[in-house]
Amino acid sequence: MRLSTLLFIFSATVLAHAQSAPIKLWDSGAPNAKGSEPTDIPTIAPFPAPKELASRAAVIVLPGGGYSHLSEIKEGSDVARWLNSLGISAFVLKYRLGMTYHQPNQLLDAARAVRYVRANAEKWDVDPAKIGIIGFSAGGHLASTLGTHFDQGKNNSTDPIERVSSRPDLMLLIYPVITMGEFTHAGSKRNLLDENSSEDLVKQYSNELHVTAETPPSFLVHTMTDTAVPVENSLLFVAALRKAKVPVEFHLYEKGPHGFGLAPTDPVLATWAARAADWLTLHGFTKPK
Repeated sequence: MRLSTLLFIFSATVLAHAQSAPIKLWDSGAPNAKGSEPTDIPTIAPFPAPKELASRAAVIVLPGGGYSHLSEIKEGSDVARWLNSLGISAFVLKYRLGMTYHQPNQLLDAARAVRYVRANAEKWDVDPAKIGIIGFSAGGHLASTLGTHFDQGKNNSTDPIERVSSRPDLMLLIYPVITMGEFTHAGSKRNLLDENSSEDLVKQYSNELHVTAETPPSFLVHTMTDTAVPVENSLLFVAALRKAKVPVEFHLYEKGPHGFGLAPTDPVLATWAARAADWLTLHGFTKPK
């Protein structure tokens, strides 16, 4: 068994109870909140990196679920523990969901998560210039939305957290929904935009249309046989990143289903995590080997 695999298994075991209690992103209630139930309260669950491995980088994890639910284990806590095994602190975001909340509330939650971690970087021993995001499926859409619709902070806000930039320093997008156009995932579009979305709104949340030179460096994974989220989503985004001269790495697998997470039972698809670890090292998110 490879040393990296052993390290992951060891770290996952040690860290099984290392998650801190979830933190509300807004103490006084989220913008546009319709109540005070758990579904109305966006949170982040911190998974601090073990001190002996810690690189002072952080990644916020955005699980998928078609904007109707969250894959909180396979695309949430499991991913956080994998990041911990690399020495990266992780924060799993519980964002608000469709049917009750449509856009722009999910973007507000994701932006607040980045701001919150950056504003509290010293508390978690995190470098505020090394805060990335990883999103799966619809979580990948939300991540790429933030990566193309971030702001540098609201200087006139009375809330110090809102004065902090929401720009991620890098993005990992795993079988992501990107477009709300021809190749979209119908359920994600319906839950995010509502049934009667205008053409302008469709374009606003088709993230391949909003890539600029300021879009963060990106790492993407997709399979050719994904029947839920067509591979064209990633292809469109990679083409836009290349046109804007944004650093990008893309891993396209010939075969594989949608929603495989870390793919622990598939020896081929599981290789994406090692490639992502190499890429994170390239960008200074892990300690030099």
